[in-house]
Amino acid sequence: MRAILAQKRELSLSELPVSEVLPALLRALAQSPQVLLAAPTGAGKSTWLPLQLLQQAALPGRIIMLEPRRLAARNVAQRLAEQLNEQPGETVGYRLRGEQRCGPHTRLEVVTEGILTRMLQRDPMLEGVSLVILDEFHERSLQADLALALLLDVQQGLRDDLRVLLMSATLDNDRLRHLLPDAPFIVSEGRSYPVARRYAALNAQGRFEDAVARDVAQLLREETGSLLLFLPGVAEIERVRRELAARVSDEVDLCPLYGALSLDAQRRAILPAPAGRRKVVLATNIAETSLTIEGIRLVVDSALERTAQFDVRSGVTRLTTQRISQASMTQRAGRAGRLAPGLCLHLLPQEQALRAAAQSEPEILHSDLSALVSDLLLWGCQDVSQLRWLDTPPARSVLAATALLQRLGALDEKQQLNARGRKMAALGTEPRLAAMLCAAGDDVDAIASAALLVAILEDPPRSGSVDLRDALNAPQSHWQQRARHWQQRLNARGGRVNPDLFPSLLVAGFADRLAQRRGDSARYQLANGIGGMLDEQDALSRYGWLVAPTLLQGASAADARILLALPVEIDDLRRRCPTLVEQQTDVEWDAEKGTLRAWKRERIGSLVLSAQPQARPDADVLHPAMLRWVREAGLSVLGWTPEAEQLRLRLHCAAQWLPEEAWPAVDDETLLVSLERWLLPEMRAVRDLKGLQAVNLTSALLHLLTWSQRQRLDSALPTHYTVPTGSRLPIRYDAEKPPALAVRIQEMFGEAHNPTVAEGRVALVLELLSPAQRPLQITRDLAAFWRGAYPDVKKEMKGRYPKHPWPDDPASAVPTRRTKKFSS
Repeated sequence: MRAILAQKRELSLSELPVSEVLPALLRALAQSPQVLLAAPTGAGKSTWLPLQLLQQAALPGRIIMLEPRRLAARNVAQRLAEQLNEQPGETVGYRLRGEQRCGPHTRLEVVTEGILTRMLQRDPMLEGVSLVILDEFHERSLQADLALALLLDVQQGLRDDLRVLLMSATLDNDRLRHLLPDAPFIVSEGRSYPVARRYAALNAQGRFEDAVARDVAQLLREETGSLLLFLPGVAEIERVRRELAARVSDEVDLCPLYGALSLDAQRRAILPAPAGRRKVVLATNIAETSLTIEGIRLVVDSALERTAQFDVRSGVTRLTTQRISQASMTQRAGRAGRLAPGLCLHLLPQEQALRAAAQSEPEILHSDLSALVSDLLLWGCQDVSQLRWLDTPPARSVLAATALLQRLGALDEKQQLNARGRKMAALGTEPRLAAMLCAAGDDVDAIASAALLVAILEDPPRSGSVDLRDALNAPQSHWQQRARHWQQRLNARGGRVNPDLFPSLLVAGFADRLAQRRGDSARYQLANGIGGMLDEQDALSRYGWLVAPTLLQGASAADARILLALPVEIDDLRRRCPTLVEQQTDVEWDAEKGTLRAWKRERIGSLVLSAQPQARPDADVLHPAMLRWVREAGLSVLGWTPEAEQLRLRLHCAAQWLPEEAWPAVDDETLLVSLERWLLPEMRAVRDLKGLQAVNLTSALLHLLTWSQRQRLDSALPTHYTVPTGSRLPIRYDAEKPPALAVRIQEMFGEAHNPTVAEGRVALVLELLSPAQRPLQITRDLAAFWRGAYPDVKKEMKGRYPKHPWPDDPASAVPTRRTKKFSS
């Protein structure tokens, strides 16, 4: 192999900055399972270094390089192959979703996210692979984080000879050092050409597109060469392009570049401008990394990006425009220094740039984790804590993902993948789409129909039409090609697309997005409880029922925007999907009659199809309905006595003061989730609201404790304290303040120190009272009170209460509840 590579094309080691650290990198890979490489943009880490590793490193197997973006992966593979005077598919190949250029002699594979996960799932040993490179790791994509966690698991348990190399211009060194403390950290200094960085605030008074176009046009007049303009999204690209068209000369070509463009349009943006012409590439952050755009020496950075933020509560993604991190600014500036000395203009004041976050927030912290949880379960990981993460997946997001997989029928009663779930996970697409493919069963027509639906939803139409039927009736060639791929994956041949099957197939993955129109408006109520809306003029708004698989939550609107939907006949859908409709008894408060009423309802999620009042439902139906009502109304509807409230506070305090014991959580959210465990056992005789509010909540809460926990709670955090006179007085616990004991001052005579609870860890605050039970002093240090303030108190009280004892040394006096006896 070394001889073959040497014959192909010799690259001077002095051409690229990363060549200087190649010897150190080779030594590190020979000795360490994980290696970190920070190399500036243009250093050659993506388009030169992998070939050198293939040639010079002692790696008997293949190299897999993960690129976070499809366009970058294809472009990197093409450039690597060109250096060998080959086409992709020979020594260098690539694998993308629905596209593959690899052959029997391929030694270096560039893959996109998801592909590497699939490879690991099929072959956890990664047989024949010696090195996995995670390129542009600073982007912290969800799949890159998952890939690293799985690779570390493989290294620990299966392959101690497997090497992992993390590369980027701007690695989060502190986080990586914490996760991989023994990994060598190699830094490649400098870049091919210097880049001057300037900062300028946009004019806040005018439109964004006007201000950006004006600054870009001015820079083109002052400087030579082509320009790369970073904008947050497609809408801004189109608006700025229109403004620029009127401001630049005819010799300047305006080329958009974003992921949804056709491959030909993307190539036009990447290729150099024709002789005698310049170009302006208007790009999203797709051009930020691992993508050489020919001829660029100027960069204008809007310093903005559009990110997808998943709302766990609604299950809908919200697009947010936000300031980019300093790491992304560095990446963007580096695009100007690939081929010549460059200039980058950041469109914000320098002080704001310096205040920006150092690194971008990892996707794993704000994404839908249903696919990740499915992958983990297929891997055999029941608990995310079993793997090593840079950022542990948030518990709320994991719970929401698990709940979705449960609704899709992918999990068994132990929350593990069942046969359907394993089939869904092995398909390698989003769980909702996988559920649609599995719902087709063995029917070749249903498979053909599901395959076309999934192909369109994977790559939604850009025509602007919300009506999914427009795409289904005139499918584009790339959808048809992708649909054939899914048919092959399901071992289905032939088959005819049947439009009658579309609603039931869509509901298999998106039952929670079945939508019912509200009155005669273009607003809809979804089965998951949120609202959706169409434009008033949209023809779809005349339909009473829709399935809306594609939604977008606006920044301020209460209702989500319906981006793609299919009208459905609800009666026909019920016949085809009988399990879609649930029979449920609900209770609700009748304000007019002041009582609870029971209703038997047919419903799809939160959508009610029919309702019938129930006179006296059975307890096994009524009690679950009551619990649902309590969850909606809140814990305040129950009959909380002071005793029950104090028990709850004692449990709250026990968790703080005795943390070695696994005390149950008693916050509102946890108690509402666990009503069946603690409240239901005390509801045997409950038939109405009066009976519900009469439930002994003290006894109910004790169901949360084991017998030993009850014993320890009563011993360590008692309800009462016996003072020296023998009086048994209540202790008052508080969530925010120390526990307090109100006691007459004479009953504490003979006590030198404050009594304690929590096995001596917490002192009681003493609220000392006069003989008439009026407050005298609050003290946390009784001994200091006897020595200090007591003489003044004694002086005042002795004249007011002469029949009561007021000893000079109260710490050694006899406590009493009585007055002094006087002889006549």
